[in-house]
Amino acid sequence: MLSTPSLHRVVGELYAQHHGWVVQLLRRKLGNQDQALDLAQDTFVRILRSEQVPLLREPRAYLNTVASRLCGQYFRRQALERAYLESLAALEPQYLPSPETRLLVLEALDAVGQVLDGLGARVREVFLLSQLDGLTYPQIAERLDLSVNVVQKAMLKAFRHCYTAVYEA
Repeated sequence: MLSTPSLHRVVGELYAQHHGWVVQLLRRKLGNQDQALDLAQDTFVRILRSEQVPLLREPRAYLNTVASRLCGQYFRRQALERAYLESLAALEPQYLPSPETRLLVLEALDAVGQVLDGLGARVREVFLLSQLDGLTYPQIAERLDLSVNVVQKAMLKAFRHCYTAVYEA
């Protein structure tokens, strides 16, 4: 692990050499220069917060991975926000939550989405069928053409992942 001054130096060099490239990469993905600048800054902040930078033979590949993950999180948050706002549009004005409550709900939805993104596709599907749709393990097994034992193992994996994300992070 690098000392804090060394980490800052390495990330500073990465920033100086590749910031423009990261901005252009993100601008192509997002179609928006201002948002690209914000996410490029977030890319380098994320690296600084990780408190360790691996030895990089291909720094642009590493930066691409970090920036692309942040971009994916941005798109997911935008989709969540749109879906939430659409659901709010169906409410009568007297039932609309305050702006503060809306922000808290969006942050909670984003946190849940990030935890679920850490699951494999099949495990996530099994977990959501159980927790959101209320299906039993035999119903999930039948729907996904799996054995009940595979469903149980997927649920165990999902619960462990959620526990770790909430209590050990």
